[in-house]
Amino acid sequence: MLNIVIFGAPGSGKGTQSDNLIKTYNLFHISTGDVLRDNIKRGTELGAIAKAYIDKGQLIPDNLMIDILASVLDDHREEAANGVIFDGFPRTIAQAEALETMLQERGTSVTTVVGLEVPEQELIDRILLRGKLTGRSDDNMDTVKNRLGVYHNQTSPLKEFYQQRGLYQSIEGTGTIEEIFDRIQAVINPLLEA
Repeated sequence: MLNIVIFGAPGSGKGTQSDNLIKTYNLFHISTGDVLRDNIKRGTELGAIAKAYIDKGQLIPDNLMIDILASVLDDHREEAANGVIFDGFPRTIAQAEALETMLQERGTSVTTVVGLEVPEQELIDRILLRGKLTGRSDDNMDTVKNRLGVYHNQTSPLKEFYQQRGLYQSIEGTGTIEEIFDRIQAVINPLLEA
């Protein structure tokens, strides 16, 4: 089983590279952003709670996210048989520890962490362009600056957390989508042979 955490700042290409990983390695994709947006769109109670945090550029509380992920994993056991990509989670050390516990309870663990490294200005440019192309209301300059601030303060410490566990793989996240994916495969393929 290949459980991958795809890690990087907002706009680093996590969603795009997750799609490539899913197709290539037949993995189940859990995007916390997609799960939350789906709940918001359907008007669920969770969606209303999540929207209040997202609209302010804040992170969803840890216990809420872990419960959501556990439920998604349990509901999709067959699709997740080859492994899972965690896209947009964990975002804090507390979430990473909770994820470890939740996976251990299911007899598995994180295999590797793919860290997409992208310069800050390119992140801003990518997010603003995505906002124009997709109409995502949270892709505006004020929210982008807030999200990057939250990332630097709360999420970037995860890099050291996973480095200490020997799981973090730094990937240069600039260049073409194909070039970036080639770099990712160079990290993933040896894990499959081990």
